[in-house]
Amino acid sequence: MSEIDSKNIYSQLGLNQPAESSNKRNDELGQTEFLELMTAQLQYQDPLKPMENGDFLGQMAQFGTVSGINDLNTTFSSMSASFQSNQALQASTLVGRSVMVPSQSGFLEQGASLMGSVELDQPANKMVITIKNSAGQLVNRQQLGVQQAGLIDFEWNGQDANGNTMPIGEYQIAAEVYRGTEVSAGAVYTVVDVESVTLGVGGQDLTLSVSGLGDIDMSQVRKIM
Repeated sequence: MSEIDSKNIYSQLGLNQPAESSNKRNDELGQTEFLELMTAQLQYQDPLKPMENGDFLGQMAQFGTVSGINDLNTTFSSMSASFQSNQALQASTLVGRSVMVPSQSGFLEQGASLMGSVELDQPANKMVITIKNSAGQLVNRQQLGVQQAGLIDFEWNGQDANGNTMPIGEYQIAAEVYRGTEVSAGAVYTVVDVESVTLGVGGQDLTLSVSGLGDIDMSQVRKIM
């Protein structure tokens, strides 16, 4: 039986014959070794039951598929490393900045205002913002009047209805949305400061540590201020 030309087989299959790697593990089976085994199999096959060409080419195609999957895994690993680098770069720009997140709680800092927004999916005849302390007592009530659909900004200066400055701490914020005789709750977003960022692991989002509210996922951020 004539000897098989491995270079010609690679050419027919549209594959590039790989160069020998000096640092390949001893227990790895590369394409060159695979061809040598197939050549030996053809040389010593049973003459009464010869291997079909289709079987040989099928095994070669299967090996090429496995090799392609390995190359794809290597590419994805490289993309994952690049994604993590981009995450680190993004994280470095967020620390010290303010973000808007969905929360009905806001933290009032010393001498600062508490800001946020309410998202309306359709216009409203009137909207009222209520501020309550941690004990659930009403502190302030803001009348915002007629509003169009979209993000409606609000700001509380940290004072009660009598003009007294309230202590720092966490406050509950709610939005009453009036449409005719119907009253519903609006989606409230508060503006918070980013204190630190934790990089995601295994494709997870960044975790932001924000003032007064603890940790939140980056995916929850509605706006970066």
